Amino acid sequence: MTALAIDSSGNVASVAIFDGNELLAEYSINYKKTHSQTLLPMIDQVVKTTEMDLGKLDMIAVSSGPGSFTGLRIGSATAKGLGLALDKPLVAVPTLEGLAYRLKGVKEFVCPMMDARRNQVYTGLYSVSDSLKVVAKQRAVPVEDMLDIVNNQGKETIFLGDGVTVYDRMIRDMVKVPYRFAPANMLLQSAAAVAIRGMELFIQGKTVSSDDFKPEYLRLSQAERERNERLAKES
Repeated sequence: MTALAIDSSGNVASVAIFDGNELLAEYSINYKKTHSQTLLPMIDQVVKTTEMDLGKLDMIAVSSGPGSFTGLRIGSATAKGLGLALDKPLVAVPTLEGLAYRLKGVKEFVCPMMDARRNQVYTGLYSVSDSLKVVAKQRAVPVEDMLDIVNNQGKETIFLGDGVTVYDRMIRDMVKVPYRFAPANMLLQSAAAVAIRGMELFIQGKTVSSDDFKPEYLRLSQAERERNERLAKES
């Protein structure tokens, strides 16, 4: 199976190409540039470097949310455009499942946390020792709520994602089960992990057409929230 994967759900922009079980290329940037500036040149670079014929792709895996509204829209538009141009199916990989798959094979539970602002995180809880099992489905919640879920499960847990850096102290103060943080090289999003999870979903027949693909935001954008607040005050 040949797959192109895209993740622009957070600060990291990442693309990867898999051929069978072999990772041919991965290109990730975590820097102060918008994904609209970096994503297409990154894809072009990995395609040229690997001499990949995009017409031979079986599918395009894309991180489908939650995450940055702007980042998800850029990744979605890029994947949909490529899917339409190449007539290839898309595989929507939930962002937190892709993030959890950075640690595929560990025996502990895995808790990805992405900073969602306002003292909230996009998060979930997963077992990834073999195939992925959802212990607590992805959600947007206050940090304390997710830490209560982790404590109630009573199993050693590994935390990863940019929320770990933001809420480091809160995690240290509130978590009662044994825990650790993922190392820096495994902490943030990776298109290679999205590709691995995407290939599993592809085999299960979970594909979507470019026309039908939509990101999953989990909550309203800031602009929509402010509009609703303004309308509520006016009514």
